[in-house]
Amino acid sequence: MEDFSTKPDLASRALGGGVVFANDEFFAAADHLVMPEPPTYSPRTFDHKGQVYDGWETRRRRSLGQDVAIVRLGAPGVIHGIDVDTAFFTGNYPPHASVDALAVDGYPTPAALQAATWVPIVPKSPLDGDTRNLFPVHDNRRFTHVRLTIHPDGGVARLRVHGDVVPDPTLLPEVFDVAALANGGHVTGCSNMFYGRPHNMLNPGLARHMGDGWETARRRVDGNEWAEITLAAPTQVEFVDLDTTHFKGNAPGSASLRGSLAGGEWFDILPAAPLTPDTPHRFPVRPADPADRVRLDIIPDGGMARLRVIGRPDRKILEENFRRHVEAG
Repeated sequence: MEDFSTKPDLASRALGGGVVFANDEFFAAADHLVMPEPPTYSPRTFDHKGQVYDGWETRRRRSLGQDVAIVRLGAPGVIHGIDVDTAFFTGNYPPHASVDALAVDGYPTPAALQAATWVPIVPKSPLDGDTRNLFPVHDNRRFTHVRLTIHPDGGVARLRVHGDVVPDPTLLPEVFDVAALANGGHVTGCSNMFYGRPHNMLNPGLARHMGDGWETARRRVDGNEWAEITLAAPTQVEFVDLDTTHFKGNAPGSASLRGSLAGGEWFDILPAAPLTPDTPHRFPVRPADPADRVRLDIIPDGGMARLRVIGRPDRKILEENFRRHVEAG
């Protein structure tokens, strides 16, 4: 089975995802479902409603029915898998869950979302407690919202919606960050991610702390560490941002960026440039050719908070990709 969990979490709060409706949040708010941090638990920590949980928890049902939470994806796209994480819910997790998806334009109200016609992507399935329950999804359509239904009640710590971002090109400017997760960039490989995953570099905004970037183990052999990123579309790159914010004693000594188009040979976009710790760097670049993927080499190792690859993409490719996934249904 494909390890879909390595793909971006389209529902993550880090990408702008949010819970727009929940029919019951008696014990714990549904907003916890989309938090990017792993869930935590402190035993025997009580408030006026009981044990405090880092997740969504509904009251015990005394009538037929089920509980529902609707999530707006921070980055609409093609869903490859769902992770219903019941971490720390042991005697109070739902025995079953199902997930539906929806594609809708604009900013619908909770009432409009509840009345919409949803597409089942995970049928009613058994759950285990205190476990990441993983469900692959095989649907090539672009979705904007998901609905988690727990049968009949209980607690879920996190809902991860892993997939590929498919941006709407009508909402993008002529020049933008084509490596950003929110714009359709994604990591396709890296040499080492001991302390932090490379897709963190592609998150929106400034890094909150050192753990919100890509960091490798200390390299004890010759060579250097690297990460490869597929861009939103073939792009004429104009600027490269390498941000070492928060990395003070562990920033790379230098870094370079190379590009490739359609699987061709690598070419220089940014030759190896020295880096300063805890500093945002911006480099104007003028590569002769467009690129649809890039390789960041950090020399020899260390951490990078953010990578931005700013340029002018091929609008036709963006539009074709969007149309293909919208029309897939």
